[in-house]
Amino acid sequence: MSGMRVLLTGAAGFIGSHIRRDLVGAGHEVTSLDLMLAAAHGPTASTPEGVARVDVRDGAALDAVLHGIDVVCHQAAVVGNGVSAQDAPAYASHNDFGTAVLLAAMDRAGCHRLVLASSMVVYGEGRYRGERCGTVDVGTRRAEDLDAGMFEYRCPDSGEILTWDSVHEDAPLRPRSLYAASKLAQENYAAAWASVTGSSVTALRYHNVYGDDMPRDTPYSGVAAIFRSALEAGQAPQVYEDGRQTRDFVHVTDIAAANVAAVEQPLPGFVPLNVSSGRPITIGEVATTLAAARGGPTPVVTGRYRAGDVRHIVADPDRARRAVGFAAQVDPIAGLTQFAFAPLRDSAGTFAPTF
Repeated sequence: MSGMRVLLTGAAGFIGSHIRRDLVGAGHEVTSLDLMLAAAHGPTASTPEGVARVDVRDGAALDAVLHGIDVVCHQAAVVGNGVSAQDAPAYASHNDFGTAVLLAAMDRAGCHRLVLASSMVVYGEGRYRGERCGTVDVGTRRAEDLDAGMFEYRCPDSGEILTWDSVHEDAPLRPRSLYAASKLAQENYAAAWASVTGSSVTALRYHNVYGDDMPRDTPYSGVAAIFRSALEAGQAPQVYEDGRQTRDFVHVTDIAAANVAAVEQPLPGFVPLNVSSGRPITIGEVATTLAAARGGPTPVVTGRYRAGDVRHIVADPDRARRAVGFAAQVDPIAGLTQFAFAPLRDSAGTFAPTF
């Protein structure tokens, strides 16, 4: 597709900076915005060249940059799992109110295409099935089971241990963290906006993202960065539960490629897409891979758990391949081995930003 005029929010962030490079490399004209929050960029980071310091909650500032834009690629968000209930106002303000302001500004500017950074956290718990009971709609694991070291779900009828199944985009959306609630709210605002205005939204549900320029160890970091920080300090990664929790780890270069594909391939209405590697891996394998690459120490499986943690969440990647031609290229084991020594960014993310 010939070059388009793209407005990219969160352009200086971990994911946004990779998307910006790929969009420019693909011949698109990119207008780049970022609020440069210390939680994401560190307390002393300067605004990169070519990036305007703009808050997406500022409608007048958006009006000044949206004229002539063909598609908005919206990455700006406060991220994390909601370490504290006190984080809720930050998520609601930056993620949800910010998205609502952006959508209203897009309407004023006559811009009718949005590529939205969403997340697999909107699903909550994954999908499960048993040989005898078929697909089972699970709830929350019981504290007494977790205390006894029984981390898997059991079928309530047969008692058999359930196995995970891949989650497709039409699965129920049941957020289990404050961050997840904010990402689902972003999707809901965007879907309603698309319906009211006749616009199109491609919501990319990122699975566990890692790669170069990821923020260092904070309570809001991904587990891959937390494990790596422990290894850098000469400490064994601490793996919760039994280490057999299954996830889909997708490299940030694949996330960027998915965004370019979505920008270049308009889809009608509101379309959610899983963005994943399609090659599931356990949390224990993540820790072991990083430790092996760095030469130890060996990870410790602690048996500890956190209330509300998801046991398994693995994506079905097929719709993204069919809809926009995206298929991940980086194998998780190879990518995590490289990530063991990848450059990381400093941040001040010991807490979510205030309102």
